[in-house]
Amino acid sequence: MADGVEVSTLREEEFEALLPLIAAYQSFYEVDEIDNDRNRLFFRRFIAPSEDGRILAARDEGGAILGYACLYWHFSSLAAMETVLMNDLFVVSEARGRGVGRALIEASATVARERGAAWLEWATAPDNHTAQRLYDSMTSEKSTWLEYELDV
Repeated sequence: MADGVEVSTLREEEFEALLPLIAAYQSFYEVDEIDNDRNRLFFRRFIAPSEDGRILAARDEGGAILGYACLYWHFSSLAAMETVLMNDLFVVSEARGRGVGRALIEASATVARERGAAWLEWATAPDNHTAQRLYDSMTSEKSTWLEYELDV
């Protein structure tokens, strides 16, 4: 765990403080229109307890949120088991390089183990080399699967 950083499930009273981080994550990935009201409705479903997933928050010693991971309960028909998809991982710029991202991944893996999931999975943009350095430094395996999207 990163020094001075605590990671645990986001508390209900912290939700509004998380919204600017969600918007920053969306901005990083060049989302055209960031809608805080839509984010509020969408992400509230992941506040524990939830049948959909969970949000983990990394906090400094003063309780300020430094980053978050949003986990979706997911499934694998190949393993015929639940998996956990870490759909979002974001660390505020001033906290990057301090182990916050690694701490969030480790906490996400703990949640996946506690749920009895087959694995924790995630993806990143091909040009997000900073994130890839972190992921490559861990004992994770790069998937050989290709990801596709179809606008509907």
